[in-house]
Amino acid sequence: MNAPQDISMKTEEVLRVELEVFRREHRDLDEAILALQERGTADQLTLQRLKKKKLFLKDKIAMIEDRLTPDIIA
Repeated sequence: MNAPQDISMKTEEVLRVELEVFRREHRDLDEAILALQERGTADQLTLQRLKKKKLFLKDKIAMIEDRLTPDIIA
C-alpha cells in the first residue's frame, strides 16, 4: 500500500481520481474474495489479508468522500 499522505494537501481533482481508483480496487478485491471463496482454494490467511486491504480501501474512500462533500450548515 502507498505511504500515508495528508489528503488536505491534495486538489479536488486529484482526490476525485484517487477516489475512482480506490473504488475500482475495492470492487476488484470483492470479486477476488468471492472467487476464492467459491472455488474453496484460498487459505484463511490469504482471505484475511484481502479482506483487511478491502477495509483499508473502504476507510480511504470514506475519508475522501467526506473531504469532497461540502459541509451543510442547517
